[in-house]
Amino acid sequence: MEHFVVSARKYRPQTFKDVVGQQAITNTLLNAINHDHLAQALLFTGPRGVGKTTCARILAKMINHDGTQQPDEDFAFNIFELDAASNNSVDDIRNLIDQVRIPPQVGKYKVYIIDEVHMLSASAFNAFLKTLEEPPKHAIFILATTEKHKIIPTILSRCQIFDFKRITVTDARNYLAYIAEQEGVEAEEDALHIIAQKADGAMRDALSIYDRVVSFSGANLTRQAVTENLNVLDYETYLNVTNLILENNIPQLLVEYNEILARGFDGHHFIAGLASHFRDLLVCRNPKTISLLEVGENTKTSYYEQAQKTSEAFLMQGIELANECDLKYKSSRNQRLLVELCLMQLASITFDGEKKKPEQFIIPAQNYKNFPPAASLKLSSEEKVVVRDNEYGQGNSAPKPEVQVPDTEFKTERQEDKSSPVEGLPDPEKSTCRIEEAPVEAPAENPAPSPAPAATITSKEKVSGLSLASIRKKKELLAKQQGHTEKTVEEKNEKFNETQLHAAWDDYIHRLKNKGEKILASIMETDMPKLEGTAITIELPADTMRKDLERGMNPLMGYLKKKLQNTFITLDIQVNETKAKQYAFTNIEKYNKLKEKNPLIEKLRTTFDLDL
Repeated sequence: MEHFVVSARKYRPQTFKDVVGQQAITNTLLNAINHDHLAQALLFTGPRGVGKTTCARILAKMINHDGTQQPDEDFAFNIFELDAASNNSVDDIRNLIDQVRIPPQVGKYKVYIIDEVHMLSASAFNAFLKTLEEPPKHAIFILATTEKHKIIPTILSRCQIFDFKRITVTDARNYLAYIAEQEGVEAEEDALHIIAQKADGAMRDALSIYDRVVSFSGANLTRQAVTENLNVLDYETYLNVTNLILENNIPQLLVEYNEILARGFDGHHFIAGLASHFRDLLVCRNPKTISLLEVGENTKTSYYEQAQKTSEAFLMQGIELANECDLKYKSSRNQRLLVELCLMQLASITFDGEKKKPEQFIIPAQNYKNFPPAASLKLSSEEKVVVRDNEYGQGNSAPKPEVQVPDTEFKTERQEDKSSPVEGLPDPEKSTCRIEEAPVEAPAENPAPSPAPAATITSKEKVSGLSLASIRKKKELLAKQQGHTEKTVEEKNEKFNETQLHAAWDDYIHRLKNKGEKILASIMETDMPKLEGTAITIELPADTMRKDLERGMNPLMGYLKKKLQNTFITLDIQVNETKAKQYAFTNIEKYNKLKEKNPLIEKLRTTFDLDL
């Protein structure tokens, strides 16, 4: 059986042209070699699996290759790799410094590749400083690390830093397609795209996942095989879920989520993926942002078709709801219910329920006196009301209705407050009828003073305070509102006993503890209330406790009145300073209490000569 070599080693790049996704760095290094501008200390930093060590090895071979050697010459005697994770002491660095002094026997340079250099100790860094700043002409140091922030600034200032970036999904997918072609594997584009996404910018991880999936599916690599082996939710799942959300099909949506959980997927992973799916749909709607959609060409069509069914407002609200669920998931006690509630909210964004469009509010001219009671408008016999249909009504012509008001004072008040709405009447700018002031007709000679027309104004109407008539009407309005409020309050006078009172009292204490209001709950536990008719009396040992209870008395009384079905309950809080003494016993008082209960305690104290 032939020995298997993983793809990450088998297809490791041998030249800078083979390096994936780091064209800027490879071009810089090539130009530095060609123009002899290569620094003697280089620092390669970036995420895992993006080609730092590979570029260091390629660079080490290229600077020693002068054309006389074989193309596959690796210059093993000139390249020294040091793993700083296991060789991080001062003695290891001193041994390295001793080796640096010896010139190479073959080639021009000795290259020292120190991997994971951030693992060196502080003393090892300090011992390395001088050699790194002024190395011999034949020595080049290449430091590689994934955590640049852990390297001391004095090392960073002596190195030429190259920041390696994450490999894009497109580059990783194209390289995987090249490897699949070399291996004779038929791979779907969507399958390779999922592997590239799962790798998260690391080419080594992508190759490892590729080997694993090929071992599972064989020479035919399909999207279904990849999603099944990697246990990931593919785009079809999210497209189906989004369709159910747009159809407001909540029952089927919950069934679909249950099937997703039954397949072993985590709810947190699902809701985070749904938010990303909404984001992909959002960028699909604008041609300028469609390049941000990192999916295959076949998948882009499905995303574009679904994006046309949605609106930007829906997608923005969907992203907000899904992101809020994502943030609350770890702290939630019932995580499944949290996700299901989020799905129901998403399905309700475009759902109007049983709402019906209101019909046009048209007031016939002959029934102008039959206004709704809450907004009735009483007009005097001298006023004229003319109501005609506007363009929303039945008529074609739409002259504005007019009200002729004989009282100049009342007309002035309405002119000053034209914008004040009257509850129950249609809006002056949008409704089918309109009320406006008309010029006052000239009165007859020596007319009798007529009283100002009385107007019943709702609570939302603004009343001007510039005249006595306005003040009088405001008083009438307040009196009418108070009378209406008193009538709406339903009085209850159910009989109850002290046992029922104590049960309601304990129930309210339990509610306070659940809400976290433990101070008020402990104050109410200090003494059980006493009942005399409908008057409740409670004694507290301190005046501060009385004040705290008075602050929370309104919700307490509201709860007791509702629980005991009696609106005539009163609460009297009394303070008894002597009552506090029974809660503060000294050590001697405690001992005397115990001695009264068990006289043998005194014998025990005298026998063993104990002291308090």
